[in-house]
Amino acid sequence: MATRLNPYLRFDGSARQAMEFYQSIFGGELRISTFGEFGMQDSPQADQIMHAQLETESGYTLMASDTPPGMPYNPGDTITISLSGDDEVLRTYFEQLADGGKVGTPLEKQMWGDEYGDVVDKYGINWLVNIGSQG
Repeated sequence: MATRLNPYLRFDGSARQAMEFYQSIFGGELRISTFGEFGMQDSPQADQIMHAQLETESGYTLMASDTPPGMPYNPGDTITISLSGDDEVLRTYFEQLADGGKVGTPLEKQMWGDEYGDVVDKYGINWLVNIGSQG
């Protein structure tokens, strides 16, 4: 069995909306399990996400959950997701991630020859996009 590394994001009650947003951008299959499905059906968190996993046709895997009770939620600059390659679809991803978010560096040609940009999406997640030159 091969191993893989993928990001796991935590949210404060908006995991479902965030993962559905990412699915609208990247496509793929989204599987969601709530706290209520795993024995916490009488808790205030019953409808929140215990685990969500998005698997895309491009081979991306993105996992997430809402912060469970008793666990601290400290949003900030603790994770950045990097998308890179030479596929023009990355430009579309950048634009969609920026919708409702905040662009830090506009997607434009950089001194190393690639197009690069960074954005914080509307859920507070940092994204870097690097489009390599195809020539």
